[in-house]
Amino acid sequence: MQDPFMQAAIAQARKSLAEGGIPIGSVLVIDGQIVGQGHNQRVQKGSCVLHAEMDCLENAGRLKASDYRKATLYSTLSPCDMCSGTVLLYGIGKVVVGENQTFQGPESYVQSRGVQLEVLQDPECVQLMQDFIQQQPELWNEDIGE
Repeated sequence: MQDPFMQAAIAQARKSLAEGGIPIGSVLVIDGQIVGQGHNQRVQKGSCVLHAEMDCLENAGRLKASDYRKATLYSTLSPCDMCSGTVLLYGIGKVVVGENQTFQGPESYVQSRGVQLEVLQDPECVQLMQDFIQQQPELWNEDIGE
């Protein structure tokens, strides 16, 4: 059975791709409800920080610390240092990653700080990134700071 929250994150990734951006999507879930969703918009908005997770959290708006602690952040790709730092800053308790084969952020560090991490290795997430990296390697390398 497919996870409906990861499917929502994948829909966000596809939205980014359709807009000419990098196909990474994210949703924030609290008490079984999506409270924020977003997608990588570095290309679309000429932003240096709008990774999918950052866009998702921005769209969720201001939340209480207690809300973040019971939240789960879904991301189609393993969060980078910046996005992982934001997870730690706000005390988000769980991160569900679509895949970490094409890119792996500081997962061990995040786990060492008490965040529960689940990696799905979702074939659709893997394929989206593999296709994008093959078609646009320069843009991908820019996104990950290489």
